[in-house]
Amino acid sequence: MERRGRHLDGAKRAMIFAEHRRGTSQREIARLLGRSPGTICRELARGRVPPGTGSGYCPQAGQHAYARRRLRCRRRRKLVAGGALWRFVWHRLVKFRWSPAQVAATLRAMPPDDPQARVNHETTYAMIYAQPRGGLKAALVEALRQGELRRGRGRGIGRKPGAAVPSSRKA
Repeated sequence: MERRGRHLDGAKRAMIFAEHRRGTSQREIARLLGRSPGTICRELARGRVPPGTGSGYCPQAGQHAYARRRLRCRRRRKLVAGGALWRFVWHRLVKFRWSPAQVAATLRAMPPDDPQARVNHETTYAMIYAQPRGGLKAALVEALRQGELRRGRGRGIGRKPGAAVPSSRKA
């Protein structure tokens, strides 16, 4: 009885639907799928449809209920498009051309008692690159500082700092 995942997939839900319609007991369905009878009972309760609209269980309703419950488990995003914090970050990035690190430092200094208003610079980068293609993403990416760094002469392996770079190499 080897199981790959812990969650029921569409094929397992379809099998539960077919077997339940045939009148197979929950324990027998559990044996067929290699699952616990409690899992089958919960899935049948999760996918229950109102009386008079069908067989009593709908695999799509079970999948939707499962997806809704999984959404509640996820971590809430701090930078939600259209929110006050998102507008603050966007305004600093696009209008003032600040770096994400500058925005994060400003947010840390502003409301010291509100941990929800603190945003890491990596969260800001995730906000920028999570945008769908279009004008908004283009404006945000354009606002990032992506130029070449100028830190003096190039240094290579075997060269001393400040040494002249040879103009041509002989083979």
